Amino acid sequence: MQKPPIRQGGSAARVAVIPGDGIGKEVTPEALKVLKAVSAATGRSMEFVEFDWGADKFLREGVSLPDGAVEMLRDQFDAILFGALGDPRVPSNQHAADILLGLRFKLDLYVNARPVELLHQRLTPLLGRTEKDIRLMVFRENTEGLYVGVGGFFKKGTADEIAVQEDVNSRKGVERIIRFAFEYAQSKGLKRVCMSDKSNAMTFAHDLWQRVFKLVRQEYSGIESRHLYIDTLAMEIVRDPSLFDVIVTCNLFGDIISDLGAQLAGGLGLAPSGNIHPGQTSLFEPVHGSAPNIAGKGIANPLGSVLASAMMLEFLGWNMEAVALNRAVKAAVHENFVTPDLGGTHKTVEVGDWLAKLVSNASMTRPPTQSK
Repeated sequence: MQKPPIRQGGSAARVAVIPGDGIGKEVTPEALKVLKAVSAATGRSMEFVEFDWGADKFLREGVSLPDGAVEMLRDQFDAILFGALGDPRVPSNQHAADILLGLRFKLDLYVNARPVELLHQRLTPLLGRTEKDIRLMVFRENTEGLYVGVGGFFKKGTADEIAVQEDVNSRKGVERIIRFAFEYAQSKGLKRVCMSDKSNAMTFAHDLWQRVFKLVRQEYSGIESRHLYIDTLAMEIVRDPSLFDVIVTCNLFGDIISDLGAQLAGGLGLAPSGNIHPGQTSLFEPVHGSAPNIAGKGIANPLGSVLASAMMLEFLGWNMEAVALNRAVKAAVHENFVTPDLGGTHKTVEVGDWLAKLVSNASMTRPPTQSK
């Protein structure tokens, strides 16, 4: 029997943990270390159950996502903490597609939330920009578009080969992600929502986005809403990221523009994401990938995984704990207690230990002081 919708703010939570491949196996334990420390400090109860789904299992058993896994995650867990997938021993990356895309589609995780926040001005490649200039949220439609795998080959491997990839957009899918973006802006007191498409070229699929956006925006008169073509958005977000609060777009464009945003905020090592269906089991992960070139060296950056954990805590309604994790990561960046990719000298485990110790301090979970 499927469990009832997740009640935000409950005193206990059950989390499935999938470290996956490469550095996912290194950063996920550090995130768990920090989660355990903050839950102990605030008296919360959090149970973690780890699953060995990844390249090793796939190569050993031929199994990527086991039978019944989706239903088990849906019915028995509140959230999923994910590491990374990808291994050179599986050139097709089939196991990664089966697991990650499988969970996104089968759990209907239609919101891909990618916060873009600069934690220290030394990390951005944009000259003269400070923390106040780069703080926005990208919402990417996560279950449709070009990622659904509709298409095929004709005369594959010949000089006459034709490859077709279909872009799938439903009224339901488009409306719910656009509405989610407006609701998020409203709940956070944000004033601007930008919808981005390429309707001047994709005259059918993105005409749907245009029409739905025009209808939904009428319900949120207190929020400034505008549309930009995706190429214009890419230019504008580099020219002046402070112009944006919330961006909502399709699956492919969201994938691209959120990585652009991550680079402006210091790189993928600091980029978390949430794959969300409100009220249902949702998945949280860093977006840096498995990075096989540095796996096993002990230098992987755990901050993205910790920030993803903070997103998970906020999703669960554990706002005080989420704030503590975000504060700790910002403190690590400001004190340069970070891994080499961010200019530090510390190992993955050292950063995890430092963060865990910091969030154990009661002062980290106090509400922020209101500025006058």
